Amino acid sequence: MYFNANFARMENNRRVRLRFAPSPTGPLHIGGVRTALYNYLFAKHHGGDFLLRIEDTDQTRFVPGAEEYIIESLKWVGIKIDEGVSVGGKYEPYRQSERKELGIYKKYADQLIESGHAYYAFDTAEELDEIRKRLSNDKPFQYNSITRQNLKNSLTLPEDEVKKRLDNNEPYVIRLKVPRNEEIRLHDIIRGWVVVHSSQVDDKVLLKSDGMPTYHLAHIIDDYLMEITHAVRGEEWLPSAPAHLLIYRYLGWENVMPQYAHLPLLLKPDGNGKLSKRDGDKLGFPVFPLEWKDPATGETSSGYREMGYFPEAVINIIALLGWNPGHNTEMMSMDELIAQFSFEKVSKSGAKFDPDKAKWFNQQYLRHKDDTELAKEFLIDLNRRGHHPEAEYVTHVCRLIKEKAHFIKEFWDLGSFFFVAPDKYDADVIKKRWNEDAKKAIAKAKDDFKNLNDWKASEIEKQFKLSCENPGSVMQVLRVCLSGFGGGPVLWEMAELLGREEVVKRLEAALNIIK
Repeated sequence: MYFNANFARMENNRRVRLRFAPSPTGPLHIGGVRTALYNYLFAKHHGGDFLLRIEDTDQTRFVPGAEEYIIESLKWVGIKIDEGVSVGGKYEPYRQSERKELGIYKKYADQLIESGHAYYAFDTAEELDEIRKRLSNDKPFQYNSITRQNLKNSLTLPEDEVKKRLDNNEPYVIRLKVPRNEEIRLHDIIRGWVVVHSSQVDDKVLLKSDGMPTYHLAHIIDDYLMEITHAVRGEEWLPSAPAHLLIYRYLGWENVMPQYAHLPLLLKPDGNGKLSKRDGDKLGFPVFPLEWKDPATGETSSGYREMGYFPEAVINIIALLGWNPGHNTEMMSMDELIAQFSFEKVSKSGAKFDPDKAKWFNQQYLRHKDDTELAKEFLIDLNRRGHHPEAEYVTHVCRLIKEKAHFIKEFWDLGSFFFVAPDKYDADVIKKRWNEDAKKAIAKAKDDFKNLNDWKASEIEKQFKLSCENPGSVMQVLRVCLSGFGGGPVLWEMAELLGREEVVKRLEAALNIIK
């Protein structure tokens, strides 16, 4: 049975259900956010459900706070959990460690043993490590249909010895019995048919010696019991997919096996290798949605939220890293992404992360933000700096300076002169344009501004041009006198917002300070 990703219902009329199932081993990488997003977009496009499941089968790698970080990250970017950890649902619990305690995984591992599709392996970790060392300069060791014949397992040991070992509680793992000579065919939504010979597939550990299932068994059982219709994950899991298909087949679930989609990697900006935390540290951009403090080392990693990115910009950025909507429109809301998303338009090849493009996206969203909303955020920074202007005034400032900014945190550097008169002036402009004619023009304009009753941008501009013989040559000087900078927002609107008294005061100060 094959599935068509274009339809909300599969052949047996099942509701579309997708899950994001991260491991709580540290902060959620931006690539993980993309995986969650694609799951969410597809589910919502087809009116289905999005689940969050925590796959914590590897307790040795568990990191305190990681699960809470994952939940907060999804909430911040606007991915709403319909069912799962932090929300609940009819398939509780949604943590695999809790499901293990209910005996869910052992039941199905035993079923595979009884059907002859899995076996007990008693080899110790030390024994297998010794074998790997001996083969280190040759072909890497695989526990498979050939090597298992010379190892300690229930396929090679006498039945009574296997029973004795089990009765004595000797440590063991349960491994998948991969057939020796079979062609395994899997259909992937993104990559089409994937064909692998069973000789290339190792006998995956299904149940570890501590009774905890591995990912290979646990995700299959959970996906089946939770009625997952599509399993979307990174391409690093593609080599394991044939083994997963065999497990579905051996458990008798092949007819309800979810359709797999293996996503392309997120690559470094230069395209050479997978995007990592070190790349972000080196090039100065975050690779995590939120700031993360490592509980073990105390090391802090930057996050998009703390760097000043808008969540909707981050979603827009990562949606287009590997997916092409088929048109040139780049700015898309979550609703627009949901309406247009399909896996057929996801690329097979990796997508390079462009930090400059990410900043561009944030700039576009900032420009479209309501000035009142921006003012609320800017006011927080202003208050922290000891300035307490009226909100209406700050709103007008935001309107004038936001075109030049990528982030709200840049507003102070771009518009501090709206709150503090300059005491330094652009040296290049002064050197080039400050002369006796400029002084006379500024002094004349200052006096004329005192008597200008209609203090509007258009009238200020008109008056300045009447006051100066050659206004074009001193307009930049006027700007520097008012703001200290040679560039900035529209000059006349800036002057209007500063007010007549402040403009006159600043011109007088400039005439006294600039030599």
